[in-house]
Amino acid sequence: MTRFAIIIALLLIATPSVVYAVQPDEIMADAAQESRARNLSRELRCMVCQNQSIDDSDAPLARDLRLLVREQIAAGKTDAQVLDYLVSRYGEFVLLKPRVEKSTLLLWLIPPFVLVGGGLALWLGNRRRNRRSADGDIATFRLTPDEEARLERLISGENPPKRPV
Repeated sequence: MTRFAIIIALLLIATPSVVYAVQPDEIMADAAQESRARNLSRELRCMVCQNQSIDDSDAPLARDLRLLVREQIAAGKTDAQVLDYLVSRYGEFVLLKPRVEKSTLLLWLIPPFVLVGGGLALWLGNRRRNRRSADGDIATFRLTPDEEARLERLISGENPPKRPV
């Protein structure tokens, strides 16, 4: 029985639990509106934590933003209108995933260019290395005729000539 209890305890510890920072007093009565509020909260950045959504953050400012989102939804605003309102109030930084616009185009294009540029650099470096080995740059490491003869004597087991001391 104790093994069973230990296994259950370990499973409970190892099981990831989803914990949201939404307080019970913030939850809307309408389940559809609450679902919309949660989805919007996952798209918004906590201005204090910065890499955490307001849905996950315990910061007081995140709570204020969650309440603001719920107020806007209760007022009948669409998701786009709520996001536009928050962006106009806090700037584009409030969005965890910035919009693709003229001002954020560089932000969206740099990662693919870096990835393609890195792949191209690796491909060119590998091609250059293969070309060097095929062109005979390794020829500088070839043995001289005297060294080849000595190596043959060593391999065949003959006694090499003694060097003068």
